[in-house]
Order: sequence, then structure tokens, then C-alpha cells
Amino acid sequence: MQMEKKHYNIPVFISHFGCPNACVFCNQKKINGRETDVTAEDVRNIIEEYLGFLPENSYKEVAFFGGTFTGISMGKQKEYLETVKEYLDKGLVQGIRLSTRPDYINTEVMEQLKKYNVTTIELGVQSLDEEVLKKSARYYPVETVYKACEMIKSYGIDLGIQLMPGLPGSTFESDFESAEKVVKIAPQNARVYPTLIIKDTEMEKMYQRGEYEVFSMDEAVKRCRKICALLELNGINIIRVGLQPSEDLRNGGVAAEGAFHPAFREIADGEIYFDFLKKIKDREVFLEIKANEKNISKIVGIKKRNSVRLGKFQLDIDNALDTSEISVNNKIYSRRDILMEELGCNE
Repeated sequence: MQMEKKHYNIPVFISHFGCPNACVFCNQKKINGRETDVTAEDVRNIIEEYLGFLPENSYKEVAFFGGTFTGISMGKQKEYLETVKEYLDKGLVQGIRLSTRPDYINTEVMEQLKKYNVTTIELGVQSLDEEVLKKSARYYPVETVYKACEMIKSYGIDLGIQLMPGLPGSTFESDFESAEKVVKIAPQNARVYPTLIIKDTEMEKMYQRGEYEVFSMDEAVKRCRKICALLELNGINIIRVGLQPSEDLRNGGVAAEGAFHPAFREIADGEIYFDFLKKIKDREVFLEIKANEKNISKIVGIKKRNSVRLGKFQLDIDNALDTSEISVNNKIYSRRDILMEELGCNE
């Protein structure tokens, strides 16, 4: 049986200094006369650097992140894509992925991206609630998102969607409804970024004026765990939950307030498992758990938090169990069972 090649991104951070938008959560600077601070030679140097240490027999994508890639001029986009094409043609990299806004997708853009074999387009959707978008200064109708998603899929390019729970005007219900709408769009993958207040943004000013309430860690985890459960149950690959420190810093700003933790996804997953196991313990009094060693951290939680809260229970490693299942009191539960319980669903 042939093993699947490990996937690596070669990240190229493209700042779009010419962006005419002023989303409240973003700190991109507008500098007259400069479209972007990255040259084609910079792109080449970054690729060469990563090829120097990434495993040769792996799947590598050049990933243009950080700005609105399709918002820069067609000529500049072509310059970047031409540079990557050299490596694609030689088989040194296998794909191109990029992030952009839904309102910067059109036929001209898509024709060029398809020509240069772009494999994945991630849309910074953030929310599918029109009022939330307006309060975040993203002034386009939700219909724009649907049209952009359909167009990307029609070109045979994988679609990714980024969500930001906790934006101004959002609620637990509106964020979950956005996730439900994402399920209907059916992208291949998603990222979920709980909203952080970044320094030198309009959101920071809103927070200082008392117009925006900071997202607590507990509330962020509560919202994101439900969203992630829903997306995963519907076959959407969740690439990441929560910002990486490097992603935050490379934007030229630092998080001032908000629910940031480098292991945010693990915290959210741990809470899902805690509630699942607690319900069984409340019902059956005792817990005898067996799990593959790769699932132990989910059961005990970050810093053994779940172990402390669950009290006394027996936990044994059983690598005969699949990583998608655990045994509790001699009954096998699948990952799907656990996620269905998280959403309060009964099959």
C-alpha cells in the first residue's frame, strides 16, 4: 500500500498595501505608490530556502498568504505565478494556494489562476451574516460570497473558507449559522480564527471606547468547538483553529487582547471529549477508558485539565483501537459519535 505524501506549505506573505478596504480587525498599512513589499526575486529566494530543507519526496505547495492576492494588479499576480511556474514545471513544487477576499474573484482573475495551475483558493469569508460584515467594514452582500465560491468550484480549484467567530455584532447563534451556511457551500477545507484585537486597528479603538467586548477564552472555545464539530461531521477538512504566533506577528502587529493560545485547537477538542466523558460518568458512575496512544492527550486535556475535573477513572492505552475511536466501559465510540453528542444530535 502506497503511503500518502506528507504535505508542506512554502509560505509567501504578500502584503497588499494598495488595499482600498479598511476592515476593523485588519492592520494592513496603506502606503501610496507601493502595491506590495514582495518582489518576484523574494518569492524565488523563499522557495529555494524551503526546498533546501523540505523532504524531497513530499507534496509541496507555494502558499501566498497575508493579503488580498487577487486584489493586486493582474500584472503583479502574473509575475508571482510565473516565478512559481518554473518550479512546477520542474516538479520541484506540486501546487499553488492563495488567500483572497470574496469580492476580488471574477472571470478574468480565475482564467489567469487556472492557467497557472493554482490548486487551492482560500476565501476570507469571516462571516455569512450581513450585519456582522457591515459592522466589520466588509461592505459587500453575502451573495458575493456564494458567487465567488461557485466560480472557484466551477474552475475545478479546491475551495477553502476562513471564518472569524466573535466579530463585532456576532453572537453564538450567528457564528454557528455562518458555519451551517459554509456546510451548504461545501468547501474542501476551512480555517477557524477566533477574533483577536490587533494593535493599531479600528477594532482596538472600538474596544477602548467600550463599543466592542473582547472575546474571552471560554467563550471563544465554546463557539469554536461547535463550529469545528459541525464542519468536521460534514467532511470539511479543518486546516487550523486559532492563529499561529508567527501568523499574528508577520502582519506587522501584535495581539492586544483576545482568546489567543498556541494550542487553541487542542483546548477546544479537549473540551469536547471532557463533556462527552462526563455525561457517561454522570450516568454510569465510573469510567474505564481505552484509547489509541494518539488520543490520550484529548482525553486527559491540556495540562491534564480533564483528568482533574473528571476525578478518578481508569485509562489504558490500546493501540489496537483506531485513532478515530475510544472504548468507554467496554463500549466503542467513534469520533463521529463524540461529535454528534457535541452538537446534541441523535442518529
